[in-house]
Amino acid sequence: MDKHLIDDIKHISLSLFNKNFFGVYHGSISARMSRDSFIINSKETILNEVTEDSLVKLDCQKRDYRWSMANADVHIHEHIYETIPSAKYVSYTMPPYATAFSLKHGKVSPQDYYGKKVLGEVIVYDPKNIDDWIERAPYEIPQFFQKHNTHLLLIKGFGVICYDRDITEMAKKVSILENSCRLLALSANL
Repeated sequence: MDKHLIDDIKHISLSLFNKNFFGVYHGSISARMSRDSFIINSKETILNEVTEDSLVKLDCQKRDYRWSMANADVHIHEHIYETIPSAKYVSYTMPPYATAFSLKHGKVSPQDYYGKKVLGEVIVYDPKNIDDWIERAPYEIPQFFQKHNTHLLLIKGFGVICYDRDITEMAKKVSILENSCRLLALSANL
């Protein structure tokens, strides 16, 4: 595997874990290696200790035993890579303020400087029936990205799916969204 990609994932994953965006065995992060392959954390990975051994390299043209070792979100990542050629990195996080905000609101309208400048208004996607969401998610998430000019999707009660060409930019968008939601929650209590 590419050492540079592993180091990038390791660094960003630890940062997101420390901010409580990933939980123990919860969340996923991946990087495209070629048109038909990507690496993703395995289902046993605790995302504060990513190593080469905790990542699984998958070939989209060849389904082998490694697919069963990959994180449960693997098909979401796969379909984003298939549908969005510019996606180099994908993450699924569950930042607490943003996820909590999604339960009661249909959109996030940041009032802070960075939220307004970098994100603007963020739509909260309602998956409706949660019983079959995991089966629908790999198809509905890429469709949302194709229809809307955004790299970030806040899903009601589920968390945030984000992709980008730059892993730092991807993490920055998730962090800005979380901070904006935290500030909105704090200001509502004043």
